Amino acid sequence: MSSVLTRGPVRTITVALRLLVLTVVATILYTAVVTVVGQLALPTQANGSFVTSGGRTVGSALIGQSFTDRKGNALPQWFQSRPSAAGAGYDGGASGGSNLGPDNPALLKAIEARKAAILKSDGPGAIPADAVTASGSGLDPHISEAYALRQVARVATARGIPAARVRALVERFVQAPDLGFLGQPTVNVLRLDIALAGMGKHGE
Repeated sequence: MSSVLTRGPVRTITVALRLLVLTVVATILYTAVVTVVGQLALPTQANGSFVTSGGRTVGSALIGQSFTDRKGNALPQWFQSRPSAAGAGYDGGASGGSNLGPDNPALLKAIEARKAAILKSDGPGAIPADAVTASGSGLDPHISEAYALRQVARVATARGIPAARVRALVERFVQAPDLGFLGQPTVNVLRLDIALAGMGKHGE
C-alpha cells in the first residue's frame, strides 16, 4: 500500500519537471536560438530593416510613410506613397485596412477625392488602383511601377531635373515580383525618395 501511495507523488513531480523542461525549451531556449540565428544570418531584417540617410535613421524598408506637409498635402518634389488607413496613416499600432466594402459611400468618396488630386498634380491619364486604395495592412511601403512612373513628370518639374533622368532612377528601383511571378513589379518609395534627394540639379 505504501509503495502505491509514494508512486503518486513521484509521478506528479516527474510530470511537473517534464513540463518545466518543455516550457524552458519551447520559450526561452527556442527564442534565444531564433534570435541568435536571425542576428547572424539576417541582421538587417531581424532589427527592423531600418533605412538610414546622412548617418541617421529615416524609416524602415518594411513600413511606408507619408511625404506630405503638416496639413497633409502631398509635396510635389517627392514620390508619394500608397494611401494608408492605419490610424492617421502608416501607424504600426493600428495596422489594418478601412474595412469598407467596395460599394461603401465613404470609400467611393475617398477614391474620387484621391483621383481628383492625382489628376490635378500629375495630369491626365490612367490612374493605377494602388494610387487611390489603401493596402490591407495600411503599412505597405511599396507602390506599383505604373504609379511610380505616373509621378515622374511632376517630380521632375518640381525639382528642375530632366524627366528622363527621374524615369531612369525609378527603373533602377523597380523590384521584380516575388519568385519572379507572384504579384507585380513594385518600387519602395522611401528608398526611391532617398536616392532622389541625392540627385543634383541636372540629375547627376
